[in-house]
Amino acid sequence: MNQSALLRPDWTPATIALMVLGFVVFWPLGLAMLAYILFGDRLRGFKRDINEATDGMFASCRRGPRGRHRPHFTTDNVVFEDWRKAELDRLEQERRKLDEMRAEFDSYVRELRRAKDQDEFDRFMRERNSVKRDDNGPAPEFQTP
Repeated sequence: MNQSALLRPDWTPATIALMVLGFVVFWPLGLAMLAYILFGDRLRGFKRDINEATDGMFASCRRGPRGRHRPHFTTDNVVFEDWRKAELDRLEQERRKLDEMRAEFDSYVRELRRAKDQDEFDRFMRERNSVKRDDNGPAPEFQTP
């Protein structure tokens, strides 16, 4: 860390000025600056300790798709374990099917919205062109051979 930094947790002219200005403007700002001056060096260690604690608490959430389930405890019953594995595989296959269906539905809805937007745009252009024709007189008629 750069020790010559102007704003560091120490009694520098800049931090004292910010603390006084904080008390003048809004007293909690001055109090926060005073806390930074007094305890700022400890903030890094405190932040590190908090991060390590929360990482440990939420480590089970980061295990991937299987991490959503309870930890696997074996029963030492081979038949039960085989059945359990087959059921979990079946459920995973059903989840994949549902994910595919959701993707298909999202695509379908996106196309419906696009079609609706296209209809609205076409209607706007027709109305806009009809207003311009009314302002400029009759629109020229084209004869088709």
